[in-house]
Amino acid sequence: MTDLAKSIRIGTMVNATKGGAAKRIGEIADLGFESFEPFFWQTTNGQDLAELGKRCADAIGDRDITISTLGMFGNPLEETEIDLQTLQGWKDCIDNAHHFGANCVAGFTGRIRNKPLTDSLPRYKEVWSELARRAADKDVKIAFENCAMDGNWVSGDWNIAHNPDAWELIFNETPDDNIGLEWEPCHQMVYLIEPLPQIRKWADKIFHVHGKDATIRWDVIREHGIFGKEKFVFMRTPGFGDSNWTDIISELRLAGWSGSIDIEGWHDPVYRDGLEMTGQVFALNYLKNARGGAFVADPG
Repeated sequence: MTDLAKSIRIGTMVNATKGGAAKRIGEIADLGFESFEPFFWQTTNGQDLAELGKRCADAIGDRDITISTLGMFGNPLEETEIDLQTLQGWKDCIDNAHHFGANCVAGFTGRIRNKPLTDSLPRYKEVWSELARRAADKDVKIAFENCAMDGNWVSGDWNIAHNPDAWELIFNETPDDNIGLEWEPCHQMVYLIEPLPQIRKWADKIFHVHGKDATIRWDVIREHGIFGKEKFVFMRTPGFGDSNWTDIISELRLAGWSGSIDIEGWHDPVYRDGLEMTGQVFALNYLKNARGGAFVADPG
């Protein structure tokens, strides 16, 4: 009998940049995670991704755990050495996703640095039209994380897919069915955008979800504004932020969505460093409760 609760899986991200992804998966696989997103920061460092995929699968063993998405985060639109490595990393992840059992590769669009967002569109169309065709040949989807990386409409270094106005532009440039979003509420809340209604409008373009939240400090905003000396918003691990994930998951289900929600840690101002996995396991169980089907694990 199919476990309908697990049509939406709860997992976490695992850093694959330095070659330790399989080892890390083996270390935390018994904590109750149902999926993993191995990810690379700017470069794969020349790793054999087919071999890495096999090692990750071996680390999972016969556990009911999936890898639906690989992450490749960097700027593939520019042409410095590291940017070219990011572009090659996208190609390698697309070509080797099946070795992980994945059908999606996620990351940033890239951006022409320090230029208005619209100046990036010609280069965006050139790069991503080709990558979309490459991915389609492999039955792979491409998902852009909705993270501004401290950029805005006027300037930035990494990504143009950070708000709905930009989504309209990029999906017009690349109307391919296999180009969509790696969505999370946090990055909308950081810019004071209400995230929940986006699911109703954009669900068919949401290919993967990151489990990351935010706490908006409205008292700070009222006293200091959003450009003052006091931090007006914190990125949070789910369960510690402002979002009601029961509502988020309900909206995803109402839209007929299925897939993985993989926790993006390492940002919470409280549950980090020595408390990182304590926070992640709390988030794991919080999200499972929000979905239905709780699992209590020892964070170790």
